[in-house]
Amino acid sequence: MTAAAITVFVVAFVLIATERVHRVAAALGGVAVLVVLGIVDSHSAFFAEETGVDWNVIFLLLGMMITVSVLKHTGIFEYMAIWAAKKSRGRPFRLMVILVLVTAFVGAFLDSVTVMLLVAPVTFAVCGRLRLPVVPFLIAEVMAANIGGTATLVGDPPNIMIGSRAGLSFGDFLINLAPITVVLLVIFIGLCRVLFRRAFIDAREHMAEVMALDENGTIHDRKLLVRCLVVTGGVMVAFILHGPLGIDPAFVGLLGAGMMVLVSGTQAKEYLAEVDWSTLVFFMGLFVMVGGLVSVGVIDDVGRWAIDLVGDNYFLAAVVLLVGSAIVGGMIDTIPYVATVLPIVEELVASVPDPATGEALWWSLALGADLGGNTTAIAASANVVAIGFAARRGVRISFWEFTKYGSLVTAVMIASCVPYVWLRYFS
Repeated sequence: MTAAAITVFVVAFVLIATERVHRVAAALGGVAVLVVLGIVDSHSAFFAEETGVDWNVIFLLLGMMITVSVLKHTGIFEYMAIWAAKKSRGRPFRLMVILVLVTAFVGAFLDSVTVMLLVAPVTFAVCGRLRLPVVPFLIAEVMAANIGGTATLVGDPPNIMIGSRAGLSFGDFLINLAPITVVLLVIFIGLCRVLFRRAFIDAREHMAEVMALDENGTIHDRKLLVRCLVVTGGVMVAFILHGPLGIDPAFVGLLGAGMMVLVSGTQAKEYLAEVDWSTLVFFMGLFVMVGGLVSVGVIDDVGRWAIDLVGDNYFLAAVVLLVGSAIVGGMIDTIPYVATVLPIVEELVASVPDPATGEALWWSLALGADLGGNTTAIAASANVVAIGFAARRGVRISFWEFTKYGSLVTAVMIASCVPYVWLRYFS
């Protein structure tokens, strides 16, 4: 069964990567084969915590998609687009820096998926105004969201999972991961200047048109906007305080969506039209396929092999977690990967005599999983959501177009983290 599960996953991954068939068809086809082989059943797919669909992620996505759909009707995204275009003065690289910094900052306090749902409409609007190619900007923002989310407990789903398992607080993440995140963001901006240089077309000829626009005129209903922003602010606070409040982020997302619909009076056919159902179904299929690997013990065997390999060399263990998480997490979604690795790391940390050194292993796992999310088009939820959002607007971002940039960025980010981990925890 182990060989069969691996084969099914590899074939599905190849089909997704080569885009020979639609990614949803590849994922659901893989699930169908696993069901026929007896590796997956209804319980393991829908109800088992370790091998099934992560409904928290699915409902968080659904809630935030509805929230963004309602916000779109207020005109706030057009307002932000005109503001960013004016601040850039028609210089594409300056515009990219503005969007990257905003995305990374917001990404530190909101889930990266939520951030992309908020930022992507702005990006399409501003690039349309300045006649710029939208794909490089969208890819840069996805990566910025994943990098920025590394800094805090609530920034990326893997951090929430790690914090819960290891008993690490919001402050712990801020103290340990925020400094290196700032450094990585500076490095990333430098990489953007090189990687996306062909997109930096002089757009100053369109600035007269942009400067003549009145961003305040894009707000269709100020009272509605105020109500929606109050709800959005409450959702952000609830995300940050979800631990002490004892409320799951998915529940926060659904409550926020419900409140947004209530205060806006938006009709169901309007806000449900913006929900990217194909992305949600793709995630479900991906979770179940990875669950098949978990069921047959593949990921668990890899993790235990790594523990045996490092022995009592804890710096080596940290590097293995850092690099290994980026590699494996880059091939599958980081959420199910981290869920599988958590008990293995907990066992390893328990064997470390020095608590500070043991904690360093948790930080290495967080860095590897979060930054590894940039490696491929399916490595992180934000990537899949952004690509799906673009597709719905007629813009295609292929698996390899994203991955050729993402793999290089991830390699540079991980290489930059190795000396940080050494100097901070082992020197």
